Amino acid sequence: MQLQCSNQSCGQPVARDFSAFDCPKCGDLLELSCNGLRPDPVRLRELWRGRRLSLDPADRSGVWRFREFLPSYTNEQRVTLGEGNTPLISGIRTAEFAGVRKLQFKHLGWNPTGSFKDLGMTVAVTEARARGAQIVACASTGNTAASMAAYAARAGITARVYLPKGKISRAKVAQSIDYGAEIVEVDGNFDNTLSLMMERKNSSEYFLNSINPFRIEGQKTAMYELMEQLDWNPPDYVVVPGGNLGNSSAFGKALKELFTAGLIDKIPKLVIVQASGANALVKTLAAGARQLETVVDPKTCASAISIGAPRSWRKAVGALKFTNGRVLDVTDDEILEAKSMIGRDGIGCEPASATTLAGIRQLRQVGEIAEGDRVVAVLTGHVLKDPDIILEHPGAMKEEARR
Repeated sequence: MQLQCSNQSCGQPVARDFSAFDCPKCGDLLELSCNGLRPDPVRLRELWRGRRLSLDPADRSGVWRFREFLPSYTNEQRVTLGEGNTPLISGIRTAEFAGVRKLQFKHLGWNPTGSFKDLGMTVAVTEARARGAQIVACASTGNTAASMAAYAARAGITARVYLPKGKISRAKVAQSIDYGAEIVEVDGNFDNTLSLMMERKNSSEYFLNSINPFRIEGQKTAMYELMEQLDWNPPDYVVVPGGNLGNSSAFGKALKELFTAGLIDKIPKLVIVQASGANALVKTLAAGARQLETVVDPKTCASAISIGAPRSWRKAVGALKFTNGRVLDVTDDEILEAKSMIGRDGIGCEPASATTLAGIRQLRQVGEIAEGDRVVAVLTGHVLKDPDIILEHPGAMKEEARR
């Protein structure tokens, strides 16, 4: 795989062991390219399906099972906790709530540390180990920190997490501590925390936020697994929460690779849903997407996506253009109502995940999504990631959700 600039008009190639994450020519973020890989789709699908019967840890991983489209490593280098292999669950009451007949949830919160971050961390920490890194670091609203700490512990690497003081779930902080991470609390929000970490320029730290292109490679496999679960028949819409937008860009990258390789013959529309109090991408698209329109003081009950200056915004815009997708925002009241309904379906999720159901309902009400469209909503975090929000808002479920 070739490491290169993600800006298609630039495409500057760089060495695989390049230490920075932005292009030395134009400054945009880097990405790994499969260089138009076109294997035999039938044989590759059979190979991936067959690996599910293997006892090899790489085959059992829902990430490394798709390694033909991932960076190459030895078995000794790979760091895995059996991530991926997460369920696709049909919505029942949630489908009625949203106004669609065919709603499914891809629940990435069923990963080892309870969030989608594990898909990226298995690859990113593997890369860190291959580079001989002694310390890995990240700024986080909680899920990235927990995931990085767990995978770093497995690799025998020190994990250092930078957290916005008093602004994240105690459950997520507890996870990072349990996995042995060094905690650095920063006054301010996530954006302040990430900026401070990047400014330190500690040569011993290898950064594992989603600006790291190896993180994106792992996260994109959620779409590979989803398409396999759908027997390679893509839905009409894939709906995802929007925070720092690494996941959105990863999914767009995956769909482009799958289509180019002939593994799918239709491109689902990607819908990114943000909280109205942290809607930088919504504002950016409304202003013409020439530059990032930041939210100076993001505020939302969905702390995992409370980000005002998403670093992967250009990649996310590219993903929307390729899939003919859409971005919108929803209020905290809508998020809490949707979260309650997901719980009433026996599924459960953290608040940020519930933006997807709220967004689907909004698009159905304005007629953009049809009643018969096939829709997959991505749930990014487990319900126990933020239990305090449930206890603090016991009356959030409205009468419509009670019925």
